Amino acid sequence: MINMAEHRTAPESLITYAKAQIHDVMQNVKGVEFIMLCSTDGFELGSVHKRDIYNASKLAAVSSSILAMVSAFLGEIQLNGCQSITLDAENGKAVLTAIPAEKHPMVIVTLVVKDVLLGQLLYALKSASHAITHHAH
Repeated sequence: MINMAEHRTAPESLITYAKAQIHDVMQNVKGVEFIMLCSTDGFELGSVHKRDIYNASKLAAVSSSILAMVSAFLGEIQLNGCQSITLDAENGKAVLTAIPAEKHPMVIVTLVVKDVLLGQLLYALKSASHAITHHAH
């Protein structure tokens, strides 16, 4: 049986490490405005931002729901292991990145400007996800 409290939080050392990883993404990819780390059941674990204009609690809840729905959709079309979702809007992009750590799965929510170098961003997020997943073991 899954312990729900285990999903809502993670060891402080893992959260600190994960925050450092998302901070590095913000520092190394031009155009990143907001990055949040949240549990897969919709609770904020930490964030870094250039502009604090978002309701982080609501964003965490909605993001985890979107990732769950897309994962279910991908299962129906027989695609496995949803790694990220990119949403492209007129005034920017949002990327949801899965961190499939066995005991403490998480989601990175990243909000960026429209003209971000998407390849650079996706590579940085995949690297961060990989590092956090391996640190969690």
